[in-house]
Amino acid sequence: MRKTIISLILLITPALVAAQPAAMQDSAPERYTVQKGDTLWSISGRYLKEPWRWPELWKMNQEQLKNPHLIYPGDVIVLDRSGGEPRLNLVSLETARLEPKVRSEPSIRSAVPSISPSVIEPFLSKPLVVGVDELEGAPKIVATADGRVTLGPGDLAFVHGLGKNKGNQWQIFRRGDPLVDPENNQILGYEAVYLGEAQVRQHGEVATIEITRSVLEIFRDDRLLPLVKQTPVFAYVPQRPKKAVKGRIISTYGGLQETGPLSIVTLSKGSKDGLEIGTVLAIERSQTTARYSQRTAPLFGRSGLSGSDSPRTYYSETIPARDTLLERGEPITNQDIAKLPDQRYGLVMVFRTFDRASFALVMESSGPVAVSDYVTNP
Repeated sequence: MRKTIISLILLITPALVAAQPAAMQDSAPERYTVQKGDTLWSISGRYLKEPWRWPELWKMNQEQLKNPHLIYPGDVIVLDRSGGEPRLNLVSLETARLEPKVRSEPSIRSAVPSISPSVIEPFLSKPLVVGVDELEGAPKIVATADGRVTLGPGDLAFVHGLGKNKGNQWQIFRRGDPLVDPENNQILGYEAVYLGEAQVRQHGEVATIEITRSVLEIFRDDRLLPLVKQTPVFAYVPQRPKKAVKGRIISTYGGLQETGPLSIVTLSKGSKDGLEIGTVLAIERSQTTARYSQRTAPLFGRSGLSGSDSPRTYYSETIPARDTLLERGEPITNQDIAKLPDQRYGLVMVFRTFDRASFALVMESSGPVAVSDYVTNP
């Protein structure tokens, strides 16, 4: 016997009411069967021109945002237009048996996530951003066994300040580059470079540790933080910021100046600025701070240590001077650049917050995402 379970959709609360209803895709399907590998964001893209607004289409209230419906491969999503405003209903089919009386339920881990877990999982169980003085008082490696310069898996090291009551499993970090707010040049924190993991072999005033895992070479003076096992939760529900936000992209994972969709960026705003897990922000490029203005800088495109204007010769025959081929136009000034409109070209969603910075995943982008670009209310 098969029975159909139709989820009850509660009334939407005023907090979720947008200024304009979410625009539907012209090709939105009436029914869709959830496939393995789908995410809630990708499913919503079949229905909405702005996929991050899928809670509105599901008519979710605040309690549902905290504990959203679980959707599994094989479930059927139905688009209901009967109430005036379109909404999505979930039709889940399951088989019920009279004998034996055993009920099986799908695992939460097999439910369709909001975003792809594999992209952000490495960023959830490590600090990766630390305060100005956070690593200064952390236990540090004071010497290496056998006088080694670098350490790797299986090597022993000696650590000062490692308390016995803090456990035997530790992560190893090195303080990296500062995270600087471009608006005021204030240091928001430091990148924490994850090096590996270690296990205590002998406690004492100077403890002995064994390196159990390393992703980079480990040196004397590197710092240790307790290993905290965290179970990632992937029920990220996109939502607007609760107040006006304007921050900057201050770094990208890997130290690149430009990146793209499904990459990690660091923002200059954090939990103290009102950002929460699931906050969606638009990416904007201001021409006064973007690459366009850099290309008009005096030294852009010049060669040599002094920025020489001497042309390079690549051909045996002399090429006519550029002035004889093209009429020289009027130079573009900073005042001209300031009149150019800002360009909105993508979306990010915050998945981890710190006090004054946060990590976000680039969900959509029509062009390269650059350091120093703005993030603001969508």
